[in-house]
Amino acid sequence: MREDIQYYKAKKRVEHIKKFFGHLTSFVVINLALYVINIITYPNDFWFDYWFYWQLLIWGVGLAIHGIVVFYSFPVFGRAWEERKIQQFMQEEEQQNNKFE
Repeated sequence: MREDIQYYKAKKRVEHIKKFFGHLTSFVVINLALYVINIITYPNDFWFDYWFYWQLLIWGVGLAIHGIVVFYSFPVFGRAWEERKIQQFMQEEEQQNNKFE
C-alpha cells in the first residue's frame, strides 16, 4: 500500500515536470515568433513597440512561478502537509465507502 502511494506521488511529480517543460517550450517558441514579428513590423525602431516586452515579462513571471512550484516546495505545502492531506483524503474515502456498506 505504501509503495503504491509513493509510486503515485512520483508519477504525479513527473507529470508536473513534463507540464513545466511543455510550458517552457511553448514560451520559447512563441516568444521567438513574436520577436520576429516585432522586428518585421518595426525594423528601424527596436524599442518603439513595447507590447512584445510586456508580454514577455508577464509570461516570464508566470513561467518562473510555475518553475518554483514544480521544482521547489513551499514550506506551507511541504511534505508534512502533503502527507496530512493524503491521510485526510484516504480517511474521507474510507468513511464514504463505509456509508454504502
